[in-house]
Amino acid sequence: MSKHRMSKKGRYIAWATAGAAVVAGTGIAAQTSMAATTWPAQKTYTGRAFDTCAAPSLSAMKAWHGGLYGAAAVYIGGKNRGCSQPNLTASWVKSVSTVGWKLIPLYVGAQPSCQTGSSPVKLTASTAASLGATDGADAVAKASALGMKAGSPIYLDMESYDITNAACNKAVLTYVRAFDKTLHAKTYRAGYYGFTSSSAKAIATATDKTDLPGNLWYALWDKTNTTTTDWPWGATQFTNHSRAHQYMVNSKETRNGYTITVDRDAWDAPVAITG
Repeated sequence: MSKHRMSKKGRYIAWATAGAAVVAGTGIAAQTSMAATTWPAQKTYTGRAFDTCAAPSLSAMKAWHGGLYGAAAVYIGGKNRGCSQPNLTASWVKSVSTVGWKLIPLYVGAQPSCQTGSSPVKLTASTAASLGATDGADAVAKASALGMKAGSPIYLDMESYDITNAACNKAVLTYVRAFDKTLHAKTYRAGYYGFTSSSAKAIATATDKTDLPGNLWYALWDKTNTTTTDWPWGATQFTNHSRAHQYMVNSKETRNGYTITVDRDAWDAPVAITG
């Protein structure tokens, strides 16, 4: 999942120099803006998932179903999304859900100003709050248009950045809080994808958890299918089906005649409510 907004090659080159990490989870108790709302029951998936830059064809999804994976992450929007999505339509979502796939919506919003790379849209201290709110509203609109209903999670993709830059990190947290608060107001759960060495760490170690995501998808490329044994933060954090782990990237796999290059994820967190 990571730098899918970049070319695959550029993504892996950029990340090789930064370290590893991924995102997701669910716990709504700490999200204060969710407290007064009656929420649809969470749809949880526990098992292996994959993410890939462009949503595969319906034929490929049918061919891959019943194998190693039970869920697939799809990039629903964001100005920094790297791949076009000709297959990703409401009809496709309905069809693959009927086949039995669980879907994980991912949104590539504004990226930090202190981040290495040339993201088309970057946030600053002065724009973080407004961009977060705007992107949050767009993410909900995109998810809803695809048939991903209220109560679904939306995972915000935040790439690696220098979290020791205090001003930059503060701006990122401001953006994330505005994004999540907008999701909560529209009854969508907040998730987050990031690196254990940087962007995910910023969320997990933040002192003030107000309006931060309750589901954490951490990128840590140790090739270990787990959300527990390599969890790098407190054991009581992001419990109750609120974690996901991107544990392997750039895996070229063929099933029933269809070859897709995917990233592998260990999943124990919410997925989209469809159908």
